[in-house]
Amino acid sequence: MPTITCVEDFRALYQRRVPKMFYDYAESGSYSETTFRKNEADFGNVNIRQRVGIDVTDIDTRTRVTGAAAQLPVAFAPVGMLGIQNAGGEIKVAKAARDFGVPFILSTMSICSIEQVKEATGTPFWFQLYVVKDREFVRDLIHRAKAAGCSHLVVTMDLAMLGQRHKDVKNQLSIRPNLKNMLNIATKPRWALEMAKTPYKGFGNVIGHAKGVDDLSSLLVWAKEMVDPALDWDDIEWIRKEWGGPIVLKGVMDVADARLAAGMGIETIIVSNHGGRQLDGAASSISLLPEIADAVGDRMELLMDSGVRTGMDIFRARALGASGVLLGRAMVYALGAMGQEGVAALLNILEQELKTTMALAGKTSVSDISIDDVFRA
Repeated sequence: MPTITCVEDFRALYQRRVPKMFYDYAESGSYSETTFRKNEADFGNVNIRQRVGIDVTDIDTRTRVTGAAAQLPVAFAPVGMLGIQNAGGEIKVAKAARDFGVPFILSTMSICSIEQVKEATGTPFWFQLYVVKDREFVRDLIHRAKAAGCSHLVVTMDLAMLGQRHKDVKNQLSIRPNLKNMLNIATKPRWALEMAKTPYKGFGNVIGHAKGVDDLSSLLVWAKEMVDPALDWDDIEWIRKEWGGPIVLKGVMDVADARLAAGMGIETIIVSNHGGRQLDGAASSISLLPEIADAVGDRMELLMDSGVRTGMDIFRARALGASGVLLGRAMVYALGAMGQEGVAALLNILEQELKTTMALAGKTSVSDISIDDVFRA
């Protein structure tokens, strides 16, 4: 077992342990991957102001994310197919989040179902909703999440059309792999053995619930046809009425859209370009965060995702107006590399990185981090 000191160490181990088509599924962006690369690189354009002569003996990383106490200003992003990256992946991440004290967001396209995650963790989590053409299925998902005690509903807004990831097409990504992928899987015996033993093998939120979806074959057909380009703001009002609780809109990347959300009374948005997996050529999330914060930051809470890899990135996002960040790929790396233990270790690493950054920037509390603590390179 190599010594793990940072997120990149998890990524390298993850790449060795997980089949290539599933590694590529996570570690890719749409088309030329320009936005995918900018997400991470643009954090480097934000310099942190170093301060000295300040007593930083006691540093507190605790905060509140959408009103709930959190040990760090982070949440785990909704990522589809976590249970393929590591057997029972959604449950493992949810347990690590529960034990550490940060929110976990379950994806609509998870392997473990809403009910299975609730039974395994016994604690509230957030649920992410894809709004598909079958509105009866959408209504059913909303009410299943409500029945499971989910505290927040995260509505993904930026899926009017699927962005193409060239690697997925070339790998012929599928839950039923072809011969080439089977040969690659044969080189990952640990992963294959865990998948053979796990009871979690289907898309639990969809199979047996969506009309005409009874197995993996019918699911693949359904998934391609159900993306709804007609999703609009009227649908958000309908979802609010069906849900009746806190709603978070994910995928807002424009001031005009942020103002529309604020005008509707939405309390939280996530500044996100879907990890560079949708609109290639879009700006990075971190580069647009300040202007969105200037426009609506006094009317609603802002979270952000895409490109967060370090505690320094968490500090930068907080300084530029986000109350917290969502961890997507970093979480996948840790899960694929070491399962629940890896996710727990990831949180400890990020906590220490954030504490070190705060100390050297002269900050003892997350609430003290502000725009004055950073400047553009």
